Amino acid sequence: MFRKPSTGSLVALSVQPDRIDIAKVSRNGAAPPLVEICDSVAKKNSNLETLQVVRKDFRLDQSRCGTLLGANQYQLQLLDAPSVPDAELKSAVRWGLKDTLDYPVETATVDVVMVPAGPNSTARGKSVYAVSARNSEVESVMKVFLEARLPLQVIDVPELAQRNIAALLETEGRGLALLNFDEEGGLLTFTAGGELYLARRIEVGSQMLAQADPGRLEQMFERITLELQRSLDHFDRQFSHVPLARVMLGPLPENTALQAYLAKNLYVPVESVNLSSVLDFGERTEMHDPGNQQRYMSVLGAALRSEVVQ
Repeated sequence: MFRKPSTGSLVALSVQPDRIDIAKVSRNGAAPPLVEICDSVAKKNSNLETLQVVRKDFRLDQSRCGTLLGANQYQLQLLDAPSVPDAELKSAVRWGLKDTLDYPVETATVDVVMVPAGPNSTARGKSVYAVSARNSEVESVMKVFLEARLPLQVIDVPELAQRNIAALLETEGRGLALLNFDEEGGLLTFTAGGELYLARRIEVGSQMLAQADPGRLEQMFERITLELQRSLDHFDRQFSHVPLARVMLGPLPENTALQAYLAKNLYVPVESVNLSSVLDFGERTEMHDPGNQQRYMSVLGAALRSEVVQ
């Protein structure tokens, strides 16, 4: 999202409470993208010290780097697209956020993601996702990377990282719903043709699912299913021109029986994600494990970012 002009493969670094995850993925034409780096460094005394270790250990001095904001560091809001020229879109969206942010819009960094319009959409019927973060949050991220001497080019958000993974799993001409759980909660995205159509958060995290007793787990399953049903209905109403192929459930290290529960209660097929089917992990046999796939899914998605920014 928030980016500098650059091209080429990206080294993605995701700062977690106890570690920093690192990934680099190279696209090989018709072949599955090759994972060149997929690793973690345990947190030292500070983010700065850990990033310095990462830079030295992985020789990233000349690399193009990106990072991800945490769920509490930004807001993603769906808005009606302003009827303005493209050059004025971002400033118009910023103005539209002035009554929705709990801090002055003048102190916000804002970017825009266009939602693909249907074949019969008018200018008034188009939508955009506005990504906003406090300037102080963005500056803090930039500062620590600068001090660690890491060339930060992109500050991304998990919704777009998940979109990049979903693009590898899609069926041509069909939509895909992808639901993934991590420490921050559940993230549900709807994509088609590599574009993000809809994104929603679910307040159930991977640790909650892993640690819940049977009674509590049943309640979580009901909550997840209800949110999925509502989101599927909304997607069908708003994007009826995009037929949905299936719902895919991100890797889960524990067999919680969530896939079977969803398959029984949803009207579309439900499948589990196996990243080994769409990414070449080479000799990294540990990446065939669902727990490791879950751990690195977001940072791998960020590393898949491939657009050229002019």
